[in-house]
Amino acid sequence: MDFGFDVISAEEYERQRELYGPLTEALRKLIGAGIHTEVDEDIVREAQSAIEAATEMLQRRQRTVRSTLRHEDTGRPLAWANPAIGLRNAIAPPMAIHHEDDGECWSEFSLNAVYEGPPGWVHGGICALVLDHILGEAASEGLTRPKFTGTITLKYLRGTPLGRLRAEAFIERIDGFKTFARGYLKDAEGVTVEAEGVFIQPAWARNAG
Repeated sequence: MDFGFDVISAEEYERQRELYGPLTEALRKLIGAGIHTEVDEDIVREAQSAIEAATEMLQRRQRTVRSTLRHEDTGRPLAWANPAIGLRNAIAPPMAIHHEDDGECWSEFSLNAVYEGPPGWVHGGICALVLDHILGEAASEGLTRPKFTGTITLKYLRGTPLGRLRAEAFIERIDGFKTFARGYLKDAEGVTVEAEGVFIQPAWARNAG
């Protein structure tokens, strides 16, 4: 399956990032506030009405085209609805992926109780989401050569605490259309989760570019 791309200029990218980034962060805070609030019934209903009114405002004009934006200068796709890193997806962990010249990808970020599994700990599925994405970015060479998860194996060494974390990934080797990648999720004490995966270049991308 091929994907359509709309090219976006660096200037328009920055405009949208500055506009929608704060909106997404406000929505993240709203989700957290909804989880922990203990206000009385009247305030809950008042807040619900305000949220419904804001939702109606945002629904007045909706994007209907499902194609992914591609940055004109870097060539990288900007999947802003992506549940792992989408700038406009409030459920996405607040990750910004950095790409080193040697191919390593890394991100440092904080996870709060929105991503909690056991009390005080990150849900294991969120750890998997983070690592699957960052391994995929490494395997896809910054998403310029798309490869999709074939298999991924995770080893949970210990619980991952809420708070400041680091995710990193790199390519181990490439065998034809398969790329083997490895990565880690870490807290201040060291590695909490190890991951290794095989990422497959789809048939439609093998002769592209």
